[in-house]
This record gives sequence, structure tokens and C-alpha cells, in this order.
Amino acid sequence: MLYFDDIEIGQSLQFGCFELDKDEIMSFAKQWDPQPFHTDEIAAKHSIFGGITASSLHVFAICTKLFAISEPKLAIIAMLGKDEVRFHNPARPGDVLSYQTECIDKRESPSKPDRGIVQLKDLVTTDSGLVILTQSVTLMIARKPSE
Repeated sequence: MLYFDDIEIGQSLQFGCFELDKDEIMSFAKQWDPQPFHTDEIAAKHSIFGGITASSLHVFAICTKLFAISEPKLAIIAMLGKDEVRFHNPARPGDVLSYQTECIDKRESPSKPDRGIVQLKDLVTTDSGLVILTQSVTLMIARKPSE
């Protein structure tokens, strides 16, 4: 378990990879983001994207899963916010998404000594290095328990 005390500004963490599958992209979008460029191959081909793309919600869900199953786990109490969310390029079937983050700031809680606030800068890229997503995430993370 990584606690607030274990995390250093400038530290990078890797959360793994996930390969996008066309049927999964379309199925997810049909339920949660039924835009034609996510759900209909013909409409997607004639869209500005020129083919099926993953929903931003799907990319967020993939990040959430990779974060949750990665080791070591962060001692997260709560996510406090996301800022500067940018989708630089569409994620497409067959892309292998890689998720990493860097700690860009941290501070102890002035009122609760058992926790601190960490700001992370996330990066999601494809296996070819194409940037899909950048965002800043603010987390409340537990301090290391006293022994």
C-alpha cells in the first residue's frame, strides 16, 4: 500500500495497459453514450473520426479499472476532483491504452493529521505513443498508520 508519506513530488506510477475491442466499445456506448460514431460503423465512417471511436466515458472507466487493480494500491480516501481534462485524439479499436501518472503536488491536511492531498497529472497513450487523454486529478490519501 502506498500512503501519502510514500509519495514524492515528481514520482511516476504506471497503472498498466488495456486493449480496446470494437465490440466492447460499441456495447459500452450503446448503454452509456449512444453517439453514432461510437455505436454505428457506417455512421462512424462518415463522421469526422472516420471510424468507430471509444466514448470518453469508456476511457475514464478503463482508467478507473486499471487504477483499482494496479499494485501497489494507493491508500485513497476520496477523489476530490478532476481538472484540465483533455482528449487529444480518439481511442480506436485495437489501440492498447497505457495509463501512467506523475505526482505534481502534495500537501498535508491542516485539520486532519491522518491524511494529505495529492495532485496527479495523468497521461493515457496508445501503444504507438499517441496521446489520448491528459488530466489533473486531486486525491485525498491516508497517512501511514502509526505502528
